[in-house]
Amino acid sequence: MRSLHLISFVIIISLLAKASKSDDGFCSAPSITESDEKTKPIYWKVTNPTLSPSHLQDLPGYTRSVYKRDHALITPESHVYSPLPDWTNTLGAYLITPAMGSHFVMYFAKMKEMSSSGLPPKDIERLVFVVEGAVTLTNTSISSTKLTVDSYAYLPPNFYHSLDCVESATLVVFERRYERLGSHTTELIVGSTDKQPLLETPGEVFELRKLLPVSLAYDFNIHIMDFQPGEFLNVKEVHYNQHGLLLLEGQGIYRLGDNWYPVQAGDVIWMAPFVPQWYGALGKNRSRYLLYKDVNRNPL
Repeated sequence: MRSLHLISFVIIISLLAKASKSDDGFCSAPSITESDEKTKPIYWKVTNPTLSPSHLQDLPGYTRSVYKRDHALITPESHVYSPLPDWTNTLGAYLITPAMGSHFVMYFAKMKEMSSSGLPPKDIERLVFVVEGAVTLTNTSISSTKLTVDSYAYLPPNFYHSLDCVESATLVVFERRYERLGSHTTELIVGSTDKQPLLETPGEVFELRKLLPVSLAYDFNIHIMDFQPGEFLNVKEVHYNQHGLLLLEGQGIYRLGDNWYPVQAGDVIWMAPFVPQWYGALGKNRSRYLLYKDVNRNPL
């Protein structure tokens, strides 16, 4: 009997050792090589995220998502899609809404073949940013404009427009009720991230681009912020502004209040006013995130 136990033990150890050395053993994890990364389209991980470590993907109830009074982390495994009102052949996942305490809405719009957008409610401004595929923007004042990945459009309140998709596309959409200031008015803006100049960031090392003008007419802006591995925010921010963030590339650690969250491409974060916040980039590749920020209005 004793020799039988010894033989069984040796067999088990041999099997475990073999599994740990194999490509699909228990100690291994799917990996993406640097050459694989270069062949993928930009922002591909937003729509094809690593949901969790492989051994946790099928664990009932597991999610990295967190909701608290002054912040939320919404990770891809928690997204719930349903038909978007007034859009055709499009599914949406609402990520941030006033039900959380925000004054803006942020959502994904997954447009399928031969789909089109609806109009936002009266006095609502909209910004769309393409993370996958392409759409065509049409309106009554200009000819049709094609928006591809990394392109965006700001649509002023009560501005007629349509976003049409022949194949498929994924958009991140921001909407809020426009807060007027005197006689200032906003205008249609169409652009792309790579066409925006790098701005100075005194005391910081990250690269910053702003998608909208800094003029008083605009009551929010969208920042594109790039961090190389190991770089981090110098200022541990606490301010009145609200944020909605989508991590487009890379991974890192985000501090929100007294909590420290590992984050990666595809994750969304809501930050309420005055929540302490900080980011540090990890991994081997650049971190890039898209950040909503309210500006140019009295917080009273």
